[in-house]
Amino acid sequence: MCGIVGYVGKQQAAPILLDGLAKLEYRGYDSAGIAVENGEGIHVVKAQGKLMVLREKVSHTTLSGTIGIGHTRWATHGAPSDVNSHPHLSGDGAVAVVHNGIIENYQQIKEELLAKGYVFHSETDSETVAHLLDDFLKQGYDFLESVFLMLDRIEGAYALEMICRQEPGTIIAARKNCPLVVGKGEGENYLASDVPALLHHTRDVYFLEDGEVAVVTAQQIHLFNHDRQEVHRDLFHVEWSVDAAEKGGYDHFMIKEIHEQPRIVEELFNHRVDLEKGDIRMEGIELTKETLEKLSRIYVVACGTAYHAGLYGKYLMEKICRIPVVADVASEFRYKAPILDEHTLVIVVSQSGETADTLEALRIAKRHHARVLAIVNTVGSSIAREADDVFYILAGPEISVASTKAFTAQALSLAMICCHMALELGRMTKEEFRTICQDWSAMPRQISELLKQSAIEEALAKKYAQSKNVFYIGRGLDYLVSMESSLKLKEIAYLHSEAYAAGELKHGPIAMIEDETLVIAMLTQKALYEKTLSNIKEVKARGAKVIAITMAGDTEAKKTVEDVIEIPQSSWMMAPLLANVTTQLFAYYVARELGTDIDQPRNLAKSVTVE
Repeated sequence: MCGIVGYVGKQQAAPILLDGLAKLEYRGYDSAGIAVENGEGIHVVKAQGKLMVLREKVSHTTLSGTIGIGHTRWATHGAPSDVNSHPHLSGDGAVAVVHNGIIENYQQIKEELLAKGYVFHSETDSETVAHLLDDFLKQGYDFLESVFLMLDRIEGAYALEMICRQEPGTIIAARKNCPLVVGKGEGENYLASDVPALLHHTRDVYFLEDGEVAVVTAQQIHLFNHDRQEVHRDLFHVEWSVDAAEKGGYDHFMIKEIHEQPRIVEELFNHRVDLEKGDIRMEGIELTKETLEKLSRIYVVACGTAYHAGLYGKYLMEKICRIPVVADVASEFRYKAPILDEHTLVIVVSQSGETADTLEALRIAKRHHARVLAIVNTVGSSIAREADDVFYILAGPEISVASTKAFTAQALSLAMICCHMALELGRMTKEEFRTICQDWSAMPRQISELLKQSAIEEALAKKYAQSKNVFYIGRGLDYLVSMESSLKLKEIAYLHSEAYAAGELKHGPIAMIEDETLVIAMLTQKALYEKTLSNIKEVKARGAKVIAITMAGDTEAKKTVEDVIEIPQSSWMMAPLLANVTTQLFAYYVARELGTDIDQPRNLAKSVTVE
């Protein structure tokens, strides 16, 4: 997702905008730019490439002014280039616009504007906004009314920031299906697409809701709804520390976030588990026995890594609670006419709380009177605001595009919800719950042990980094975690990698196994151990090199495979999550060995806010 920043106040805007954009680099981008207004006009500097290229350009200009907007672009319409970078100006330079999202009807509007004599310089849909806004200003409307008229015309998703030569000292922002935050300062105010860009300046923010417009000057912030009525709400105070959004001495955000997992698991356990009562603290989420008995089915809906966590939750809920659960990719769910009614619980999972397909799935569920429970990380996000109930995973800001700590926290959160439901339904005893809690409470120490032995994964990464094809195999929960492990290797190392249920190998995929093919086999499920070991022998017979991830003390696997990664002894429920930490490390070290951009992998963005 593109990054957006804005500033209006008493300081020079350019350094603040560049600093804010730097805090949003983790989202992924291919170009960047800023626009500053100084009473004499709007001045724009933009550049293809990383932010350092833009900084270099700005250093060679006199870009003065105390109001401005900035943008990091992830290309959708038009290739990465200086011209296609944001901000975009209207023809005479009266308006500058930055935009995150997609204007779906831009072609129709563009043709109308071309007929009026407007000249387009870029291939983007976003430039249409600048010219359309300018067209309304030329008709005599003021800045705010022109914005509302423009918003009435455009269709799609957007977070917009706009400045206008006609009304210097004012930024107007608008959002629909894309996040936008307004930060309040003293005699200066800020805007951004995410909180980390604001933390050095303010912790008091307004989260814009869908259809809202913000008018921001140095002294005032006014919020309006789509009906042009002013909206009043309390400021939200951000509790995150600045350090939480910094690397803290690590080479990459990804490895920092991998190392944060022991603390996150411990904090989630302490916050959510009530050992005295023998239950999960649900904090107002009403999943009572009466409610649960009326459910005909549960859907777990998510995208990417969150979807893999959802598969983990589905497995537990069906095995332990004996409730039918459908796990669905959000982009498919929204188009397949799912069976929804008041007896359906829809659990949506999203780290950012802004994932476009997941947000639309939530809205479809609510239109059909289903109850929606959101599992999210970001307080104040769209999904958190629109769901009936919210279960926060408490993972803190996750900056790396490739999610690691959020997956662990999402999976454990689903396990906790599962245990609460099982206790309510009488399908788990208090004693069984306390036994599970012993495994949970051991996880922070066990993950720390795995992190201390990361030299094992580092050595294996050096050994296998040149592999052309990598296959992850497992059974049961091991298979589900294999899917997430494979995704991590694809995301950051750009290696072709696939995950298969080990029992499916003979139904086609084994044809791909040849000499030197790398197979990473999960062996944490004792009940399925012998079956998976048999599958390992099948790929070995066809020339594969195998890394087995297995429990400490397993001597049998060592007789068969080239390499072994051991995890501490744990239960069938928790062991796959420990194994996943080792595959996170392996993916990280392979990517580092290959020299890829780990925190900002090519073609990817942290929060996907368009279809």
